[in-house]
Amino acid sequence: MANPAHVKKGAEVVVISGANKGKRGRIIAVLAKKHRVIVEGVAMIKRHMRKSQQHPQGAIVEREGSVHVSNVMSAEAFDARVAKRGGAAEQPAQV
Repeated sequence: MANPAHVKKGAEVVVISGANKGKRGRIIAVLAKKHRVIVEGVAMIKRHMRKSQQHPQGAIVEREGSVHVSNVMSAEAFDARVAKRGGAAEQPAQV
């Protein structure tokens, strides 16, 4: 199946909506069938790992979850949009 996304693996993107709004990162993987992308350092989730050679006691590992492709924008396009509007880059809300 062809890549339906407007961004590709390895591209730098900015999350433009959702809980991770304003975060930047590189795309690790594109899940084409689900129309989602995995972005480095964004949408972190915790996975409980079974006991194994790598984790003899078992572990809780934190890794990236997926974000819908419509919620990300290429960093170059985002920066151009911000410059065109004449403002500083969007800052995520402080909670």
